[in-house]
Amino acid sequence: MLQGRRDGYTIEKRYLRPFGEIVHVLIQVAAMRDAAGKVVRFISQIEDITRHKEHERQLAERAAQLELALEAVRGGFWQMDILTGKFETSDRLAQFIGGPTAARLDLERYVNRVNVNDSAQADLTPLIAGELDQNVAEYRLNTVHGERWMRCDRRLLRDSDGRPVKIVGMAIDFTEERRRIEMLEETARTDALTGLLNRRGLSMEFAGLQSADGFAVLALDLDGFKEVNDAHGHAMGDIVLQTTAARLTSAVRASDLVARTGGDEFVVVVAGDRSTGEAAAERILARMREPIPIPNEIADVRTSIGGIWTGEKRDVSELLNEADALLYDAKAAGKDAVRFSRYSG
Repeated sequence: MLQGRRDGYTIEKRYLRPFGEIVHVLIQVAAMRDAAGKVVRFISQIEDITRHKEHERQLAERAAQLELALEAVRGGFWQMDILTGKFETSDRLAQFIGGPTAARLDLERYVNRVNVNDSAQADLTPLIAGELDQNVAEYRLNTVHGERWMRCDRRLLRDSDGRPVKIVGMAIDFTEERRRIEMLEETARTDALTGLLNRRGLSMEFAGLQSADGFAVLALDLDGFKEVNDAHGHAMGDIVLQTTAARLTSAVRASDLVARTGGDEFVVVVAGDRSTGEAAAERILARMREPIPIPNEIADVRTSIGGIWTGEKRDVSELLNEADALLYDAKAAGKDAVRFSRYSG
């Protein structure tokens, strides 16, 4: 710096007080130059970082304890120094992510492993800003084991003045638990026999369905199903229901909703204008007029349909009430028919 080749430097030093106490300081030195670029003076700033260093020491002790605890689980911990911006994973977490020889990851390499759709969940900004002292984030992480769901408990450490100084996180692989939860949720919203949505699943999916052109809700039940069930037993009836589910699904778009709401009752929700809903109902009628093969028999099972179209999003149960009334009109008119109307509620 005296020769003018550097404009400044930052260094940490330790000093010994008269009674033997060690003080940690951060020294920042900057060179001041005249108009010709010659160094004319130096400005130094000395900050006592003893408390910060004590936090680091305590954190290192906790890290050692965590490493022992994490031997029985998949994952590890990381820490971020807010003052310096330094982020580093533990060896165990780095090896879980990258394999046995992997080095510790910095923030950029760790974030690059996070599924892009989970970036908001993994974001540390509220903790860095001191808005939160603790939170739990769940996100997908790309590892040598494939994409894994991680549950990360993140905690903010503050100095004695309340300023955020460090964030520590413990990331644990909970992929199997997540899959069990998803399977339970799927079971709760689907019909076990046909794989279609059940009534609960229909309500959930309809709540998130979007269409600027409106919606048609078709209520269906099977004509002749009871006769097949009575004559050939429930096993044959199940084949009819499963075949019906496949035909309904093939008659509409993948974005439309198909549900079995009970017995031989089905619901189809078609996004679009009224003509789109009416066309879907006619396709379903045509598909269901095809004979259904069952062992040693051909089942002639058809369907009656009541359809309601609305240009505005409404509760699906309201639409079904009117669709059901039209369904009964179709059955009273001789079955194997469609009755379609605009929602009047």
